[in-house]
Amino acid sequence: MNVYDFDGTIFYSDCSIGFARWCMARHPKLLVTYLPKVVKNLILYKAGKIPNYLMQRKMFSYLTMVDDFDVQIERYWDKYEKRISAWYLAQKKPDDLIISASPACIIKPIAKRLGVNCIASEFDREFGVFVNNLMYAKEKAKYIIDHGFPMIDNFYSDSLADTPLALCAEKAHLVTNKASTVIDWPDLDPDTMKKVKKKIDTGWNVHLKE
Repeated sequence: MNVYDFDGTIFYSDCSIGFARWCMARHPKLLVTYLPKVVKNLILYKAGKIPNYLMQRKMFSYLTMVDDFDVQIERYWDKYEKRISAWYLAQKKPDDLIISASPACIIKPIAKRLGVNCIASEFDREFGVFVNNLMYAKEKAKYIIDHGFPMIDNFYSDSLADTPLALCAEKAHLVTNKASTVIDWPDLDPDTMKKVKKKIDTGWNVHLKE
């Protein structure tokens, strides 16, 4: 079984941010009801005033404000499915697993189009809360282990924050250059590992210089 992160790995850019922009362009009221609040919470998060999960909850709150979500998400993927990386499409297999911190309601439609399985953060669009843990960094590895998934043959990610899951795979690969280049997962020296652990604990992605 091959396992893939999504944003920045097999899809160029961040689909959660991209879909937020898509929705704001089609529902301008979000510029007033959503954008100021999310900017405020990003500032509070960076200042250490609120935890990561709350910042993420506020960031995804726009999903509760889009009445025609089912229509818009399909239209979004109609336009941006072309951003799925060519290298991935060339090696795609039916038992592939996508695992992503992005909301499942955004990821599942594209996974269905690709014909592969996916695990993502479950966000309740009615109540604006996470149903499970944010599927980020060590939570990905914990989910795979706790649910008894088969051995991971290959794991792909653009972020060193996914090191916990990379360590669960027979072979891990780092994706760089706007989701277009695949290289071997780097051997991390102790100082880098400390930085990675700090980033994992605080909830920000860690990328190698491209």
